[in-house]
Amino acid sequence: MPIVRVEMWPGRTKSQKAELARVITEAVVTIAHTTPESTIVIFEDVAKENWAVGGVLASQS
Repeated sequence: MPIVRVEMWPGRTKSQKAELARVITEAVVTIAHTTPESTIVIFEDVAKENWAVGGVLASQS
Protein backbone atom coordinates (compact mmCIF):
# COMPACT_ATOMS: atom_id res chain seq x y z
CA MET A 1 0.00 0.00 0.00
CA PRO A 2 1.78 3.20 -1.16
CA ILE A 3 1.51 6.22 1.12
CA VAL A 4 2.40 9.61 -0.36
CA ARG A 5 2.90 12.54 2.03
CA VAL A 6 2.59 16.05 0.65
CA GLU A 7 3.87 18.79 2.94
CA MET A 8 3.23 22.36 1.88
CA TRP A 9 2.43 25.79 3.23
CA PRO A 10 -1.20 26.41 4.19
CA GLY A 11 -3.46 28.13 1.70
CA ARG A 12 -4.49 25.51 -0.85
CA THR A 13 -8.21 25.05 -1.30
CA LYS A 14 -10.10 21.80 -0.81
CA SER A 15 -10.54 21.71 -4.59
CA GLN A 16 -6.79 22.05 -5.20
CA LYS A 17 -6.05 19.26 -2.74
CA ALA A 18 -8.68 17.04 -4.37
CA GLU A 19 -7.08 17.59 -7.79
CA LEU A 20 -3.61 16.89 -6.38
CA ALA A 21 -4.88 13.70 -4.73
CA ARG A 22 -6.40 12.58 -8.03
CA VAL A 23 -3.30 13.13 -10.19
CA ILE A 24 -0.88 11.80 -7.56
CA THR A 25 -3.01 8.66 -7.21
CA GLU A 26 -3.14 8.22 -11.00
CA ALA A 27 0.65 8.52 -11.24
CA VAL A 28 1.28 6.04 -8.42
CA VAL A 29 -1.19 3.55 -9.91
CA THR A 30 0.44 3.82 -13.36
CA ILE A 31 4.07 3.72 -12.25
CA ALA A 32 3.92 1.47 -9.17
CA HIS A 33 1.31 -0.90 -10.62
CA THR A 34 -1.03 -0.64 -7.66
CA THR A 35 -4.70 0.27 -7.30
CA PRO A 36 -6.39 3.56 -6.41
CA GLU A 37 -8.03 1.88 -3.42
CA SER A 38 -4.65 0.97 -1.93
CA THR A 39 -3.03 4.36 -2.55
CA ILE A 40 -3.09 6.86 0.31
CA VAL A 41 -2.28 10.56 -0.10
CA ILE A 42 -1.77 12.59 3.08
CA PHE A 43 -1.69 16.38 3.02
CA GLU A 44 0.00 18.23 5.83
CA ASP A 45 -0.07 22.01 5.96
CA VAL A 46 3.13 23.26 7.56
CA ALA A 47 3.17 26.82 8.88
CA LYS A 48 5.86 29.03 7.37
CA GLU A 49 7.44 29.54 10.80
CA ASN A 50 8.06 25.78 10.88
CA TRP A 51 9.76 25.66 7.47
CA ALA A 52 13.26 26.86 6.57
CA VAL A 53 15.02 27.09 3.23
CA GLY A 54 18.71 27.84 3.04
CA GLY A 55 18.84 28.36 6.80
CA VAL A 56 16.16 31.07 6.75
CA LEU A 57 12.64 30.60 8.05
CA ALA A 58 10.08 30.97 5.28
CA SER A 59 8.13 33.32 7.54
CA GLN A 60 11.09 35.74 7.46
CA SER A 61 11.31 36.00 3.71
